[in-house]
Amino acid sequence: MSTSPAQHIPPAPLTGAARTWGTIALSAAVFMNVLDTSIANVSLPAIAGDLGVSPNQGTWVITSFAVANAIAVPLTGWLSQRFGQVRLFVASVILFVISSWLCGFAPNMPMLIAFRALQGFVAGPMIPLSQTLLLSSYPRAMAGTAMAMWAMTTLVAPVTGPLLGGWITDNISWPWIFYINVPVGIFAALATIGIYRKRESQIQRLPIDTVGLVLLVTWIAALQLTLDLGKEHDWFHSPLIVGLAAVAVVGFAFFLVWELTDRHPVVDLRLFMRRNFWAGTLTTSVGYALFFGNLVLLPLWLQQFMGYTATEAGMIMAPVGLLAIVFSPVVGKNITRVDPRKFASFSFMVFALVLWLRSRFNTQADFVTLMVPTIIQGLALAFFFIPLVTLTLSGIEPARIPAASGLSNFVRITAGALGTSVSTTVWESRAAMYHAQLAESVNLGNSAATGALQGLGGAGLTPEQALAQINRLVDQQAFMLAANDIFLWSSVIFVLLIPLVWLARPVKAGAGAADAAAGAH
Repeated sequence: MSTSPAQHIPPAPLTGAARTWGTIALSAAVFMNVLDTSIANVSLPAIAGDLGVSPNQGTWVITSFAVANAIAVPLTGWLSQRFGQVRLFVASVILFVISSWLCGFAPNMPMLIAFRALQGFVAGPMIPLSQTLLLSSYPRAMAGTAMAMWAMTTLVAPVTGPLLGGWITDNISWPWIFYINVPVGIFAALATIGIYRKRESQIQRLPIDTVGLVLLVTWIAALQLTLDLGKEHDWFHSPLIVGLAAVAVVGFAFFLVWELTDRHPVVDLRLFMRRNFWAGTLTTSVGYALFFGNLVLLPLWLQQFMGYTATEAGMIMAPVGLLAIVFSPVVGKNITRVDPRKFASFSFMVFALVLWLRSRFNTQADFVTLMVPTIIQGLALAFFFIPLVTLTLSGIEPARIPAASGLSNFVRITAGALGTSVSTTVWESRAAMYHAQLAESVNLGNSAATGALQGLGGAGLTPEQALAQINRLVDQQAFMLAANDIFLWSSVIFVLLIPLVWLARPVKAGAGAADAAAGAH
């Protein structure tokens, strides 16, 4: 993507009502996009039950969106130069509306997964271009404020998503979690056309790295299928899983070689030669994988084994963005004065505390006990994204910032999809181990077990019914212990990320979020 475009004068910032409505339109599109990454989390058991698959198979509804989205993000730079930023953004929004409508009409799980993958792919350009168009709407001096407003929008959606998704699932039906995108998307598209149609970016005819793109799709798809199908096919005892893993490894190796030697790579891997870029991208991606994996795991556990409805699980998850909304503007205003590594380290410590608290949950935990860590987690989110983006993009020349932003987002989104698959896989595996251990104690020599069986028999249950009830209790304990393990391990990993972020060089004064972001357009 290294051509020399003709001199292009960017349009002047918007003013007055045009800037206000432009910000609302862009924010609505981002809200709709981010909402769809979390709204389905609490609806997975209902979707899976309605379509006749297990809840863990239902996680494909999330991972298919995330993987397709990750593949599309690196293409944003090439597509926007080929078709124009405004046209591409509007097309992305309209196609997102159409694919959302198709998701709601999906008659079975394979069709829903296919439509979710389409939805994720067309959504790829939406978030990077919303940043670019928003920054072009504000004077350079207000870039930090613009980015703080954008960040607040992305944090309101995770608050609304679980709550809205749970309420819709319990009171209407799960397809409506997708149908609600239609009016929002139509408004965002029409408003964007009306305000930004005369602010189109320069268009160039650039070559596309077809081989690199094919290799990218191949190895990511093979890796995700390995993780998602592994637990159903006994992992590497299955020739299918061995074959998929081999395709992922070989495809990734060829991808690396090709991208490092091609003149117009679809992904500029040379950016990883910069210390701040690789340190920032790695810490962001690992942290996001841990966060997103646990974000999917918690409502699954609550609904399957704690007796919570989708609405109640949504209420537990909803407060995750409350403190983030309060503190994000504070972080945005102070990011040029405070070392971003300090902010990121604070975020990791809060995440570690939250997950440690969750690792102490038991089957008697009440609503308030479950919600408190979620509220605290909002503080961690406020200090997570803005400092790490600042750190990752610091020192990169403006012409390469779109490529750097696309690559770092690609790695982060891919990590989120992998985090979902790994957390649910490990959860099932650990639960099976705990179930076997706990079941060993259910025998005639155990006074507690025999007492429980006699009590259930006295309540009118047959021996078979009593054993089934005991088995359900063992299941509940096993999956709780497995979830506690994942929460605790995640907490430890967040602590280990703190020294990693300090491998990055300090950001020079004035090279904060505002400057890094302003270079994106």
